[in-house]
Amino acid sequence: MSYLIATSSTSDLPRTWFDEHNIPFISYGYTVNDQPRTDDCREESRAAIYAGMRKGDVLTTSMINEYLYYDFFKGLMARGENVIFLDMSVKMSVSFENCRKAAENIRAEFPDQRLYVMDTRCISGGLGLLVMYMVALQESGADFDTVVRWGEENKLKIAHRFTVDDLNYLKRGGRVSNASALVGSVLSIKPVLYVPNEGTLDVARKVRGRKAALKSILSAVLHDLSLVNTKGRSMLILHADCLADAQYIRDHVLEAYPGMGEISISSLGVVIGAHTGPGLLAVFYLCSARTPE
Repeated sequence: MSYLIATSSTSDLPRTWFDEHNIPFISYGYTVNDQPRTDDCREESRAAIYAGMRKGDVLTTSMINEYLYYDFFKGLMARGENVIFLDMSVKMSVSFENCRKAAENIRAEFPDQRLYVMDTRCISGGLGLLVMYMVALQESGADFDTVVRWGEENKLKIAHRFTVDDLNYLKRGGRVSNASALVGSVLSIKPVLYVPNEGTLDVARKVRGRKAALKSILSAVLHDLSLVNTKGRSMLILHADCLADAQYIRDHVLEAYPGMGEISISSLGVVIGAHTGPGLLAVFYLCSARTPE
Protein backbone atom coordinates (compact mmCIF):
# COMPACT_ATOMS: atom_id res chain seq x y z
CA MET A 1 0.00 0.00 0.00
CA SER A 2 1.28 3.46 -0.86
CA TYR A 3 1.73 6.08 1.85
CA LEU A 4 1.97 9.79 2.31
CA ILE A 5 3.76 12.10 4.74
CA ALA A 6 1.86 14.96 6.37
CA THR A 7 2.77 17.61 8.91
CA SER A 8 1.55 20.83 10.53
CA SER A 9 1.99 24.46 9.55
CA THR A 10 4.41 24.85 12.46
CA SER A 11 7.04 22.92 10.52
CA ASP A 12 7.57 26.45 9.14
CA LEU A 13 8.36 25.31 5.60
CA PRO A 14 7.37 27.64 2.75
CA ARG A 15 4.03 27.02 1.06
CA THR A 16 5.87 26.64 -2.24
CA TRP A 17 7.73 23.61 -0.85
CA PHE A 18 4.51 21.97 0.38
CA ASP A 19 2.93 22.51 -3.02
CA GLU A 20 5.94 21.26 -4.96
CA HIS A 21 6.08 17.98 -2.99
CA ASN A 22 2.32 17.57 -2.49
CA ILE A 23 2.63 17.46 1.30
CA PRO A 24 -0.64 17.97 3.22
CA PHE A 25 -0.42 20.10 6.36
CA ILE A 26 -2.85 20.99 9.11
CA SER A 27 -2.94 24.69 9.93
CA TYR A 28 -2.73 26.23 13.36
CA GLY A 29 -4.86 29.28 14.02
CA TYR A 30 -3.83 32.67 15.33
CA THR A 31 -5.28 36.13 15.84
CA VAL A 32 -3.98 39.56 14.95
CA ASN A 33 -5.46 42.22 17.20
CA ASP A 34 -8.29 39.75 18.00
CA GLN A 35 -9.00 39.03 14.32
CA PRO A 36 -8.80 35.25 13.66
CA ARG A 37 -6.63 33.91 10.85
CA THR A 38 -5.30 30.58 9.65
CA ASP A 39 -1.61 29.89 9.11
CA ASP A 40 -1.21 29.55 5.32
CA CYS A 41 2.62 29.21 5.34
CA ARG A 42 3.00 31.85 2.64
CA GLU A 43 6.08 34.06 2.68
CA GLU A 44 4.05 37.18 1.98
CA SER A 45 1.78 36.47 4.97
CA ARG A 46 4.78 36.04 7.24
CA ALA A 47 6.45 39.23 6.05
CA ALA A 48 3.25 41.22 6.61
CA ILE A 49 2.82 39.81 10.10
CA TYR A 50 6.33 40.77 11.25
CA ALA A 51 5.98 44.24 9.77
CA GLY A 52 2.74 44.59 11.73
CA MET A 53 4.30 43.32 14.95
CA ARG A 54 7.02 45.93 14.69
CA LYS A 55 4.23 48.53 14.56
CA GLY A 56 2.49 47.12 17.63
CA ASP A 57 0.13 44.40 16.35
CA VAL A 58 -0.64 41.82 19.05
CA LEU A 59 -0.68 38.14 18.09
CA THR A 60 -2.11 35.20 19.99
CA THR A 61 -2.23 31.55 18.97
CA SER A 62 -4.63 28.70 19.60
CA MET A 63 -4.25 24.94 19.76
CA ILE A 64 -5.76 22.53 17.24
CA ASN A 65 -8.73 20.70 18.75
CA GLU A 66 -9.41 16.98 18.48
CA TYR A 67 -12.14 17.40 15.86
CA LEU A 68 -9.86 19.32 13.48
CA TYR A 69 -7.17 16.63 13.74
CA TYR A 70 -9.83 13.95 13.24
CA ASP A 71 -11.19 15.67 10.15
CA PHE A 72 -7.68 16.16 8.75
CA PHE A 73 -6.68 12.53 9.34
CA LYS A 74 -9.94 11.20 7.94
CA GLY A 75 -9.46 13.15 4.73
CA LEU A 76 -6.00 11.63 4.33
CA MET A 77 -7.00 8.07 5.18
CA ALA A 78 -9.97 8.25 2.82
CA ARG A 79 -7.46 8.26 -0.03
CA GLY A 80 -6.75 4.61 0.79
CA GLU A 81 -3.12 5.23 1.77
CA ASN A 82 -1.08 4.81 4.93
CA VAL A 83 -0.02 8.04 6.65
CA ILE A 84 3.05 9.26 8.55
CA PHE A 85 2.25 12.43 10.49
CA LEU A 86 4.83 14.73 12.06
CA ASP A 87 3.97 17.59 14.41
CA MET A 88 5.79 19.68 16.99
CA SER A 89 7.43 18.15 20.05
CA VAL A 90 4.85 16.91 22.55
CA LYS A 91 6.62 19.03 25.20
CA MET A 92 6.00 22.20 23.21
CA SER A 93 2.52 21.63 21.82
CA VAL A 94 -0.62 21.43 23.95
CA SER A 95 -2.32 20.20 20.78
CA PHE A 96 -0.48 16.88 20.79
CA GLU A 97 -2.91 15.14 23.14
CA ASN A 98 -5.76 16.13 20.81
CA CYS A 99 -3.74 14.73 17.91
CA ARG A 100 -3.20 11.44 19.75
CA LYS A 101 -6.89 11.02 20.58
CA ALA A 102 -7.97 11.78 17.04
CA ALA A 103 -5.44 9.28 15.70
CA GLU A 104 -6.80 6.54 17.96
CA ASN A 105 -10.32 7.10 16.65
CA ILE A 106 -9.15 7.15 13.05
CA ARG A 107 -7.24 3.88 13.44
CA ALA A 108 -10.43 2.24 14.69
CA GLU A 109 -12.29 3.47 11.60
CA PHE A 110 -9.56 2.40 9.17
CA PRO A 111 -8.24 -0.87 10.65
CA ASP A 112 -6.61 -1.95 7.38
CA GLN A 113 -4.48 1.20 7.10
CA ARG A 114 -1.62 2.59 9.16
CA LEU A 115 -1.41 6.02 10.77
CA TYR A 116 1.93 6.69 12.44
CA VAL A 117 2.12 9.81 14.62
CA MET A 118 5.67 10.68 15.60
CA ASP A 119 6.73 12.67 18.65
CA THR A 120 9.46 14.42 16.72
CA ARG A 121 11.06 16.27 19.67
CA CYS A 122 11.51 19.07 17.12
CA ILE A 123 9.96 22.49 16.64
CA SER A 124 9.73 25.02 13.81
CA GLY A 125 12.40 24.52 11.16
CA GLY A 126 13.79 21.51 13.04
CA LEU A 127 10.48 19.80 12.37
CA GLY A 128 10.58 21.16 8.84
CA LEU A 129 14.04 19.76 8.18
CA LEU A 130 13.00 16.35 9.52
CA VAL A 131 10.01 16.41 7.17
CA MET A 132 12.27 17.35 4.25
CA TYR A 133 14.67 14.47 4.89
CA MET A 134 11.85 11.95 5.28
CA VAL A 135 10.08 13.17 2.14
CA ALA A 136 13.37 12.90 0.21
CA LEU A 137 13.67 9.29 1.39
CA GLN A 138 10.10 8.58 0.32
CA GLU A 139 10.69 10.15 -3.08
CA SER A 140 13.81 7.99 -3.52
CA GLY A 141 11.64 4.89 -3.18
CA ALA A 142 11.97 4.03 0.52
CA ASP A 143 9.02 2.17 2.04
CA PHE A 144 6.86 3.22 5.02
CA ASP A 145 8.86 1.36 7.67
CA THR A 146 12.22 2.54 6.36
CA VAL A 147 11.14 6.18 6.46
CA VAL A 148 9.69 5.85 9.96
CA ARG A 149 12.80 4.08 11.21
CA TRP A 150 15.07 6.77 9.75
CA GLY A 151 12.98 9.48 11.38
CA GLU A 152 13.07 7.84 14.80
CA GLU A 153 16.81 7.18 14.57
CA ASN A 154 17.71 10.69 13.44
CA LYS A 155 15.17 13.08 14.95
CA LEU A 156 17.43 13.79 17.96
CA LYS A 157 20.23 14.71 15.57
CA ILE A 158 18.34 17.73 14.25
CA ALA A 159 20.09 20.73 15.82
CA HIS A 160 18.04 23.82 16.71
CA ARG A 161 20.06 26.98 17.45
CA PHE A 162 18.50 30.41 17.66
CA THR A 163 18.30 33.79 19.33
CA VAL A 164 15.58 36.37 19.83
CA ASP A 165 15.78 40.14 19.76
CA ASP A 166 13.18 41.00 22.42
CA LEU A 167 12.88 38.97 25.63
CA ASN A 168 9.42 40.38 26.29
CA TYR A 169 7.90 37.96 23.79
CA LEU A 170 9.39 35.00 25.63
CA LYS A 171 8.20 36.55 28.89
CA ARG A 172 4.60 36.56 27.65
CA GLY A 173 4.91 32.89 26.82
CA GLY A 174 6.28 32.07 30.26
CA ARG A 175 9.79 31.30 29.03
CA VAL A 176 11.49 34.00 31.11
CA SER A 177 10.46 35.93 34.20
CA ASN A 178 9.38 39.57 34.22
CA ALA A 179 12.58 40.49 36.07
CA SER A 180 14.78 38.66 33.59
CA ALA A 181 13.06 40.33 30.67
CA LEU A 182 13.47 43.76 32.23
CA VAL A 183 17.14 43.24 33.07
CA GLY A 184 17.76 41.74 29.65
CA SER A 185 16.18 44.70 27.90
CA VAL A 186 18.14 47.23 29.94
CA LEU A 187 21.47 45.44 29.52
CA SER A 188 20.83 44.23 25.95
CA ILE A 189 21.19 40.63 27.06
CA LYS A 190 20.40 38.17 24.28
CA PRO A 191 19.72 34.50 24.98
CA VAL A 192 21.23 31.87 22.72
CA LEU A 193 18.75 29.01 22.78
CA TYR A 194 18.60 25.40 21.67
CA VAL A 195 16.27 22.40 21.81
CA PRO A 196 17.64 19.44 23.84
CA ASN A 197 16.66 15.79 23.37
CA GLU A 198 13.54 16.23 25.49
CA GLY A 199 12.09 18.57 22.87
CA THR A 200 11.85 21.53 25.24
CA LEU A 201 13.38 24.99 24.95
CA ASP A 202 16.60 25.72 26.88
CA VAL A 203 19.12 28.55 27.15
CA ALA A 204 22.61 27.57 26.03
CA ARG A 205 24.12 30.87 27.08
CA LYS A 206 23.38 34.57 27.54
CA VAL A 207 25.47 37.20 25.80
CA ARG A 208 25.42 40.96 25.54
CA GLY A 209 24.28 42.32 22.21
CA ARG A 210 22.90 40.97 18.97
CA LYS A 211 26.28 40.63 17.28
CA ALA A 212 27.59 38.46 20.11
CA ALA A 213 24.49 36.25 19.90
CA LEU A 214 24.99 35.68 16.17
CA LYS A 215 28.68 34.90 16.66
CA SER A 216 27.80 32.44 19.43
CA ILE A 217 25.33 30.64 17.17
CA LEU A 218 27.83 30.56 14.31
CA SER A 219 30.56 29.18 16.56
CA ALA A 220 28.30 26.36 17.77
CA VAL A 221 27.15 25.55 14.23
CA LEU A 222 30.72 25.39 12.90
CA HIS A 223 31.75 23.17 15.80
CA ASP A 224 28.86 20.77 15.16
CA LEU A 225 29.71 20.61 11.46
CA SER A 226 33.34 19.81 12.24
CA LEU A 227 32.15 16.48 13.69
CA VAL A 228 30.31 15.26 10.59
CA ASN A 229 30.73 14.89 6.85
CA THR A 230 29.34 18.16 5.51
CA LYS A 231 29.41 17.28 1.82
CA GLY A 232 25.92 17.80 0.44
CA ARG A 233 24.47 18.42 3.92
CA SER A 234 21.35 20.61 3.98
CA MET A 235 20.71 23.50 6.34
CA LEU A 236 17.60 25.55 6.98
CA ILE A 237 17.84 29.11 8.29
CA LEU A 238 14.68 30.92 9.39
CA HIS A 239 14.35 34.57 10.26
CA ALA A 240 11.65 36.90 11.49
CA ASP A 241 12.31 40.08 9.50
CA CYS A 242 16.11 39.91 9.84
CA LEU A 243 17.27 38.61 6.47
CA ALA A 244 20.76 40.13 6.73
CA ASP A 245 21.47 38.07 9.87
CA ALA A 246 20.37 34.88 8.09
CA GLN A 247 22.67 35.71 5.17
CA TYR A 248 25.53 36.37 7.60
CA ILE A 249 25.21 32.85 9.02
CA ARG A 250 24.83 31.26 5.60
CA ASP A 251 27.83 33.05 4.10
CA HIS A 252 30.14 32.13 6.98
CA VAL A 253 29.04 28.50 6.96
CA LEU A 254 29.70 28.26 3.22
CA GLU A 255 33.07 29.94 3.65
CA ALA A 256 34.07 27.32 6.22
CA TYR A 257 32.39 24.38 4.47
CA PRO A 258 32.07 25.11 0.74
CA GLY A 259 30.95 21.53 0.08
CA MET A 260 27.69 22.01 1.99
CA GLY A 261 24.47 21.21 0.19
CA GLU A 262 21.57 23.62 -0.06
CA ILE A 263 21.36 26.24 2.68
CA SER A 264 17.86 27.62 2.33
CA ILE A 265 16.66 30.85 3.92
CA SER A 266 12.99 31.62 4.52
CA SER A 267 10.75 33.45 6.97
CA LEU A 268 9.83 32.02 10.35
CA GLY A 269 6.27 30.75 10.58
CA VAL A 270 3.68 33.03 12.11
CA VAL A 271 2.60 30.77 14.99
CA ILE A 272 6.13 30.30 16.35
CA GLY A 273 6.87 33.95 15.60
CA ALA A 274 3.96 35.08 17.76
CA HIS A 275 5.88 33.70 20.76
CA THR A 276 9.32 34.98 19.79
CA GLY A 277 8.68 38.27 18.01
CA PRO A 278 10.46 39.94 15.10
CA GLY A 279 14.21 39.48 15.08
CA LEU A 280 14.36 35.74 15.71
CA LEU A 281 17.18 34.02 13.85
CA ALA A 282 17.24 30.20 13.83
CA VAL A 283 19.53 27.59 12.26
CA PHE A 284 18.59 23.93 11.76
CA TYR A 285 20.77 21.09 10.47
CA LEU A 286 21.59 17.42 10.94
CA CYS A 287 24.41 16.91 13.47
CA SER A 288 25.98 14.06 15.46
CA ALA A 289 24.08 14.92 18.67
CA ARG A 290 22.26 17.86 20.25
CA THR A 291 24.43 19.84 22.67
CA PRO A 292 24.07 23.30 24.25
CA GLU A 293 27.44 24.50 22.94
